[in-house]
Amino acid sequence: MENRALIIDDDDLALELLSFHLDSDGFSVDTANSVKKGLEKLRSTDYDVILTDLNMPDLNGIEMVRQSKQISPSTEIIIVTGEDSAERAIEATRVGAFGYIVKDGNYQGLMVDVRNAVERKRQTLINKEQEREIEELRGRLSSRTAYEGIIGGARAMQNIYEIIENVAASDANILILGESGTGKEVIANAIHYKSHRSKKPFVKVNCSALPKDLIESQLFGHIKGSFTGANADKVGFIGQAAGGSLLLDEIGEMPIDLQPKLLRVLQEKVFYRVGSDKPQEADFRLICATNRDPFEAIEDGALREDLYYRVNTIEIKIPPLRERMEDVPMLAEHFLEVYAEKYNREKAKLSQAAYDQMLNYTWRGNVRELQHAIERAILLSKGSTIDSLDIKEDGGPVSAGQGPISGGTMFGERSGQASQGIAIPTGMEGAAFFEEIGKIVVNKLPEPQDGDELNDIFNDLESGVVLAALKRTRGNKQAAANLLGLYRPRLYGMIKRHNLEDRI
Repeated sequence: MENRALIIDDDDLALELLSFHLDSDGFSVDTANSVKKGLEKLRSTDYDVILTDLNMPDLNGIEMVRQSKQISPSTEIIIVTGEDSAERAIEATRVGAFGYIVKDGNYQGLMVDVRNAVERKRQTLINKEQEREIEELRGRLSSRTAYEGIIGGARAMQNIYEIIENVAASDANILILGESGTGKEVIANAIHYKSHRSKKPFVKVNCSALPKDLIESQLFGHIKGSFTGANADKVGFIGQAAGGSLLLDEIGEMPIDLQPKLLRVLQEKVFYRVGSDKPQEADFRLICATNRDPFEAIEDGALREDLYYRVNTIEIKIPPLRERMEDVPMLAEHFLEVYAEKYNREKAKLSQAAYDQMLNYTWRGNVRELQHAIERAILLSKGSTIDSLDIKEDGGPVSAGQGPISGGTMFGERSGQASQGIAIPTGMEGAAFFEEIGKIVVNKLPEPQDGDELNDIFNDLESGVVLAALKRTRGNKQAAANLLGLYRPRLYGMIKRHNLEDRI
C-alpha cells in the first residue's frame, strides 16, 4: 500500500527538496506552505507522516503538532527545522511529535526516520485493531451458541470456546477427553482450522481401528522391502501431516510398545520410517482424544504416564450431553435443519411433546445419539410435525452436574446458613448494575471450609434467574425467553435442567 506524506514549509526550496526525496522513496506527497492549509489537507486525507517546519508565519510547529494529533491521532509528525534546540525538541516530543530533526542536508538519515515513523503508525493501527477484535470476541464468546461448527450455548461449552481461542494459534499438544459421541473430533477440527496450520493437511487416525501389526508402518511409514508385503515406499500418517495437524483418536488404544517411539518423536521432532535409518522432520501439531479416563488407562497399563503428560499440554474436557441439557433443543434444531434439507422435508418441525421427550431423556450416546434420533424422525415422519422420537423413555428428568436447585437456600449452602435479604442497588443500569449485583452475591458467599463439597454458584444463579423470569411473566415461556434474550427452546432446556416445571 502506498505511503502518504504531507510536507508543511513556507520555504519553496525546502518543499521541493523534501518532496523529491519522499517521492523517490515511493511516497505519495502533498505540500502546504502554511499550517492552516496543512491542517485543512489533514482533515480530508489520511496521512502516514507529516514533515513540518518549526517556525511558520501563521502557527509554530509545536502548536501544529498538538492540533494535528487532535485531528488524526495515528498520523506521525516529524519537525524538520534549522533551530537546534534541546528544549524545543523535548517540548515537541511531549506534545506527540515522532522526531525533531535539525536540517543538515543529510536526507538519507531523514528518510530512515520517516520510514520508522510510518512503521510505528502501521503498528499502532494493528494494535488498535487487535484490541478491538479481542473486545468484540469477548462479547461474542459470552453469548454465542455456535462456534466453528460446534453447537452449544451452555457455560461449559463457552469455556471450551475460550480455550480454543487461546490455544489454537500455538503448537501446544492438545488432549481432548469425553465420552463417545460428545463431539471430540468436532473440537479437534475447530482447533486445526483456527490455527496457522489450517491450510495444511489435517490427518485423523483412529488408533483402535488400525491392525496391531501394521500400526507402526501406518503411523511412521516404511520403505520398500522393509517387511513382507512392503512392495513400495509408503508415507505414513506423520509424514502426511507435514506442516499440518495429526489427530490420534483413542490414544489409549495405541499398542504400549509403540508409545515410546511416539514419545521420542515428540521430544526430538524427528521420526524414522520402518526399515530406514534416515531421519525425517516431524513438523505437525498433535491433537489426541480418548473416551477413557487417562489415569485408569495408566493404572491398567494401557497408557504410558510419560506419554500422557507429553500429549496433555492443554486438556479439553467435553461434558456429556446430560450435563448440558439446555443445548439439546438447539442441537435438535440444527440437526432438524440439516436432515430436512437432505431429505427434502423443508417444513419439518418438532412439537412441544417431542421437545419434552428429548429433555427427559438421558442421551447415553450423547450428541451422536441425538443426531441419529433426529435423522430417523425425519425419515419416518408422515407429516411436517414430528410429535415423538424413537427413543426409550427414562422415566424422569435429567439432572446436571451437582444437581439442580429444587429447594433450600441459594447461598450459604456450604455452611447450611440461609441467605439474608439482598439490597438491590438503584440508579444503575447495564453492565454497572450487574457488576454491583455480582459483588453483592459474592460477598454473601461463605468461605469454603476444608472438606466441604464445592457448589457451582452459577448453576444456582441460572436457576434463580430463570425462575424469576417465569414468575414475572406468570409462566409465559415465550415472554420469559424474550425477557432474558434467549431462544425459547434454550429456555425449555434450562427449565428441565433445573426441574422448574412445578415451581412456576
